[in-house]
Amino acid sequence: MHLKFTKMHGLGNDFVVLDATRQPLLLSRDQLRLLADRHFGVGCDQILQVEPARSPDTDFYYRIFNADGGEVEQCGNGARCFVRYVHDKALTQKTKIRIGTLSGVIEPTLEPDGEITVDMGVPVFEPSQIPFVARERALTYELAIKEKTITINSLSMGNPHAVQVVPDVVKADVDSDGPLIESHPRFPKRVNAGFMQIMSRAHIKLRVYERGAGETLACGSGACAAVVAGNQRGLLDARVRVTTRGGDLGISWAGEGSPVMMTGPAVTVFEGEMDL
Repeated sequence: MHLKFTKMHGLGNDFVVLDATRQPLLLSRDQLRLLADRHFGVGCDQILQVEPARSPDTDFYYRIFNADGGEVEQCGNGARCFVRYVHDKALTQKTKIRIGTLSGVIEPTLEPDGEITVDMGVPVFEPSQIPFVARERALTYELAIKEKTITINSLSMGNPHAVQVVPDVVKADVDSDGPLIESHPRFPKRVNAGFMQIMSRAHIKLRVYERGAGETLACGSGACAAVVAGNQRGLLDARVRVTTRGGDLGISWAGEGSPVMMTGPAVTVFEGEMDL
């Protein structure tokens, strides 16, 4: 198979974007893993597939595959790259786009300054819907990993997140604790593990160990989850600057029942072709 692709990134969270709007594209798990391989393929955290709309009230459908070849429900940085891609390829002239995903419809907007704002939807806290194994909903939960217990917020931003507050993200045990949280038995579909340092009520630093991808330079849905978690704990305001290893995102949330809004950049790196 001869495949054309576009390499993009959102704050260093990088993607291979594929156009499946003109003809169906069905890649095997092995082919997806080869594309994502940084030594034998193109290299990326996730593969994004642009498809025709599946319902009349949307403009496109959006599929997301992690570097391990598994399909996931949501990716905030990927959503921004999606908007940049469909505009650059002249697939639409709309500045506000309705996109179907595995977890529902999202509505990104291309701003006049070139940045992209994404309505990431309303956070979900009910454990069974995250999914997370708990007897009842609580503000925080105790999670046992290795020989210690950590305190987390558990929620879904269209994909599951476990957020903990740490004193210093640089010294946080992301490499060792991240995989244990990701595959913890209380998260049946695995989870994205967020490590959040509170700098002020309007600024946090964040590292995220993403399920199926490992630690990435930025995680859009993880930034949303962290701000929601900090807000619910009374530690953060409604508008927060989130500093990731790849750069800054602007996140705002008006409170429970309201959608989380995320604003940040999306960049095209190069285009190419590959034989699979």
